[in-house]
Amino acid sequence: MENKLHDYRKSYEKASLIRENLNENPIQQFRTWFYDVEKFGGVDEANAMTISTIGEDGFPKSRIVLLKFYDENGFVFYTNYESEKGKALLNNPNTCLSFFWPNTERQVIIKGVAEKVPEHVSDNYFASRPKGSQLGALVSNQSNVIKNRQVLEEELNALEKKYANEEVPRPKNWGGFLVRPESIEFWQGRPNRLHDRFLFTKSDSGYDWKIERLAP
Repeated sequence: MENKLHDYRKSYEKASLIRENLNENPIQQFRTWFYDVEKFGGVDEANAMTISTIGEDGFPKSRIVLLKFYDENGFVFYTNYESEKGKALLNNPNTCLSFFWPNTERQVIIKGVAEKVPEHVSDNYFASRPKGSQLGALVSNQSNVIKNRQVLEEELNALEKKYANEEVPRPKNWGGFLVRPESIEFWQGRPNRLHDRFLFTKSDSGYDWKIERLAP
């Protein structure tokens, strides 16, 4: 059975990206593009990003997580440290994050090194989550095989009763990762597949960035 997708084509024509319009700081450039998503009509979960890791089996794997914070140090998301992605990052912290915002025809690709955030940072974020999400983190042994969904629901019901009038403690195996960027690429779709691409690479000093235009 053939499933040809030859006719799935789109001409990217909404904007261009030139060197003179780039911020010298890629974090500031990311901030501008992030808020442009809302300005140009928005998308569901603009903070959704793909994270790629190398697993214990030697294979790369990509999945969607949600960006929860970013600043000059890097990009933060939260997960179960004993999940497949958590174990992969603790074993090999080199990772890649990518954002695709179709409404602005833009993509950002971030290569960096992941590290755990301090425990008090994870505590503060966990405390800000809805109680249902807190309990979900307690219930799920993420990435492990389970018999059926009923197992999860029964455990959730038990925890709802246990913590009905109490604060939910953050599981010690749950917390944040900070990805410190080594390079950040900004991609702007253009007609005829002649896209604009600019790569920011951290200098040896670690305090400034080299900016280069890449062929599409």
